[in-house]
Amino acid sequence: MPLRVLIADDEELARQLLREFLASLPEAELAGEAADGFSAVKALAELKPDVLFLDVQMPKLNGFEVLELLEPSLDAGERPAVIFTTAYDQYALRAFDAHAVDYLLKPFSRERFLAAWECARRQRLALPAPGAEAGVSPGALAALAGEAQPQPLTRLVVKDGARIHILPLDQLLAIEAQDDYVALHTAEHAWLKKQTIAGLEARLDPARFLRVHRGWIVNLAAIVRLEPMAKDRFVLLLAGGRRVPVSRAGYERLKKILGS
Repeated sequence: MPLRVLIADDEELARQLLREFLASLPEAELAGEAADGFSAVKALAELKPDVLFLDVQMPKLNGFEVLELLEPSLDAGERPAVIFTTAYDQYALRAFDAHAVDYLLKPFSRERFLAAWECARRQRLALPAPGAEAGVSPGALAALAGEAQPQPLTRLVVKDGARIHILPLDQLLAIEAQDDYVALHTAEHAWLKKQTIAGLEARLDPARFLRVHRGWIVNLAAIVRLEPMAKDRFVLLLAGGRRVPVSRAGYERLKKILGS
């Protein structure tokens, strides 16, 4: 059976090039295309492709946000093999973290495309990984990722039933750990997102967000004041009246970053 392919890219010329390359592969079947992030999420749910060529920078949702919205209950065998396509190398680290099989830097050649396809094909068919000459090995992708500088998040995507909400980080007051989820507290609402607090902390700008407790991260711009509770115990008062506990280690981090 041919492998079903979805192309998600907002550039028509990029989609055209991928269509031409795929047309020469008897083992590939183009299942569909998407020109923005929302369309990509919908196509993934409806078409269930085996391989996804995914642009990083797209309107509405970027490529990483699209992957976040994949049904979390899917097991590894149901998730598509992902090949990122982008003109920027600074996203390689996130691609590696997202378990991409390859990362194609535009403009890429047919030979480079075929190497990436072989990686995806072998993953879907559960074959041994190819050698370096046949594609980017996990080690090579890790090396590429190691050279790239990760970019802090500027927004978060939250799925609430059938609705998708885009939350700018400026609106975020605090983040609370809740088992395998985090509660994203804004002035009006608390959104639940399936992610660990440690994983989210690693993607936030440390100049804007600080872990003050094992279960809490706060937006430094939302701090109103630090209040003593008891000996060596403090609580943060945030804009809107929310109070957040501060651990001893969190207090030391606060003093260091606030210069007090």
